[in-house]
Formats: sequence, C-alpha cells, structure tokens
Amino acid sequence: MSSPGMQPPGNGAAKGGGTAKIVYVLYLGGVIVGLLAVVGVIVAYVNRNDASAWVAKHYRFQIRTFWIGLLLGAVGVLTSFVVIGWAVLMIVVVWWIVRCVKGLNYMSRSEPYPNVTTWVW
Repeated sequence: MSSPGMQPPGNGAAKGGGTAKIVYVLYLGGVIVGLLAVVGVIVAYVNRNDASAWVAKHYRFQIRTFWIGLLLGAVGVLTSFVVIGWAVLMIVVVWWIVRCVKGLNYMSRSEPYPNVTTWVW
C-alpha cells in the first residue's frame, strides 16, 4: 500500500507527471532558445501546489535548477571578458543538461528526485 501523496511506479503521467516532463523538455530547449527555460519555470511554479508529492519534488528541483542556473550564468556573463567566464558558461550548460536528463530519467521511472536541494547533480 502506498502513502496518499505517492504514486506507484509506472504511472509517470499521473497527477502532473506529464507536465513535469514537459518542463524538463522546455529546459533542454532553453539551452538553444533561452525563453523556453522561462516558460518552463513558470509552468513549474503554476503546477507545483497541485502535484502529488513525488512530482512536487521534481517541480522544486526544476525551480532550483532555473534559479541556480541563472545565478551561475550571470557569473559567467560578468566574467566573460576574461577567459574564465566562457569556461563557466560552458560548465553551466553541461550542468543544466545533466540535471535535466537525470530528472527525466527519474520521471520515466515515476520516482521523485532523490536530493532536490543539491547544487550539483
């Protein structure tokens, strides 16, 4: 028997899981067209309160990914006149992609993201 807020494995689209997957896809598209990431974070904010517990963890992770990525991206832009800034921006892009792919992986298995407060992966 499962707790009221948890979904059984194999039911990824139930109770907002499909929308959380869309946010990850928007974030990945945001690597090319930055506005898509803004749309993604808005969708995450709108849906986080109505989601089941495991999906709400993904929304929290997605929101944190956006704001941390924005912060690190700003550091990269501000230091881009020095070579290190370009390296920071490249690292942020890789960091962003890895977080999104890992999140999609957990979503496909209908599992909550294990550590939503991490700054790394």
